[in-house]
Amino acid sequence: MVLLLENFKMALSSIKSNKMRSFLTMLGIIIGITSVITISTVGESTKTTLNKFISGFGKNRIMIYINWNLPDSEVSDNAFFDLDDVEKIKDKFTKEVSYITPSLFYKQKLTNGKKETQASLEPVDYTAIKEITTAKIIYGRDFKESDLINHKNVVLVDSIIATALYGKADIVGKVLNLETGGGDRQDFLVIGVFKSEKTIFDNMNGNPPSIYAPYTSITTGGQGLSYLDIKINENYNSEKEGKKLIKYMSKFKEVDPKTYELVTLEEQANEINGMLSTMSMGLGAIAAISLIVGGIGIMNIMLVSVTERTREIGIRKSIGARKKDILMQFLIESIILSALGGLIGTILGIGISQIISGLMQVDATVSLTSILIAVAFSTFVGIFFGLYPANKAAKLNPIDALRYE
Repeated sequence: MVLLLENFKMALSSIKSNKMRSFLTMLGIIIGITSVITISTVGESTKTTLNKFISGFGKNRIMIYINWNLPDSEVSDNAFFDLDDVEKIKDKFTKEVSYITPSLFYKQKLTNGKKETQASLEPVDYTAIKEITTAKIIYGRDFKESDLINHKNVVLVDSIIATALYGKADIVGKVLNLETGGGDRQDFLVIGVFKSEKTIFDNMNGNPPSIYAPYTSITTGGQGLSYLDIKINENYNSEKEGKKLIKYMSKFKEVDPKTYELVTLEEQANEINGMLSTMSMGLGAIAAISLIVGGIGIMNIMLVSVTERTREIGIRKSIGARKKDILMQFLIESIILSALGGLIGTILGIGISQIISGLMQVDATVSLTSILIAVAFSTFVGIFFGLYPANKAAKLNPIDALRYE
C-alpha cells in the first residue's frame, strides 16, 4: 500500500513537471468524453421532455390528414375538410371526442402603427387552452362555448405579442386587425392574455407566438383544411376511434377511406425518439473515435516519458525496485492522465449539455450511468494504452538503463 501511494505521488509529480504536455495529452480524452456526455444527455433530455409533453397534452390526441402519398387524381376537392365537417363530427361523436379543431395557421406581421411583431393566428375550439396547450390566462378571460356558437370575433393573445406591441402584457379590450383566409382581414377584440411555456414542439416547428380565435369566427377564404386536430376522451381508444371517424367522414364526403391518414402524437413521438436514438448512437460512435485517438496520444507520450526517464528507471532498479514496481509507476501515470481527462470532459459535458438543453427548451437530465460509463471508459483507455509503455519500462535492463545518455 505504501509503495502504491509512492508510485501515485511520483506519477503526479511527473504530470505537474510537464503541465502543458500533460494537458495536450489529455485533450483527446477531454474532447471525447465531453462529446459523449453532451450527446447522450441532450438526446435523453429531449426524449424525456417529449414523452412528458405527450403524456400531459398529447395523450389520446390524433391528427387526420389528407393522404398525400396518393396520386393527385385520387384526391378530389371534396376530400378537403371544412368547418361543416368539424360540426358534423362533434354532433356524431359527442361522447368520444373531447376536442376538435381545424388546422389553419395564418402567420403574419402585426403592427400598432409604432411597433411590429410576428404572430400566428390559429382557429381553435373553446376548450383549447386547457385541452391542448400549456398556456395559462393571466389577464381577462378564457373562451366560452357561446363565443364559438355565436361566431364572436374575439381572441386570446400570447403575452409575448402584447408586450412587443404595447410594452405591457395587459391589453384586454384592444382591437387587433388580423389577416385570415384568402387575404381577408378581420377585427378581433382581445378578451384575454395568456402566458405559455415554450415546448419542444415550438422549437421544432419554428412558429411565432400564437393568437387564438374561435374557429367559427375566422373566414377561410375558400381555403380547404388539410388536417383535423382531435382529442379523444380517455375512456376510448384513440386509434380505434380515429378509424371510426375516417370511416364516417369518407361516407358523408363520398371518398375512399384511404384518402385519409390517421396519425397519433404517440406515434410521432416514437418516430422522433427512434430518430434521436439513432442519431445519438451515430454521433456517439464518432465521439468515441476521439477517445481512441486520445488513448494513442497517451501511449505516445508515455513512450516518450519512458525514453526520457530511462536513467531514472535504471537507478530505481539498481536500488531494489522490482519489475512490477516500475510497471505500476508508469501504468498509474497513464491512468491518472486518462482519468483526469475523463473528469474534466465529464464536467465540461454536463455544463455544455445544460446550456444546449436550455436553448432547446428541454429539461436537462444528466444520467449518472452515462457519467460512470464515461469515467470508467476513460480509465480503461488509460490502462489499455498505458500498458505497453509501462511494460516496456519494466523490462529495461538496469545496466543498459544506467548507461543511457
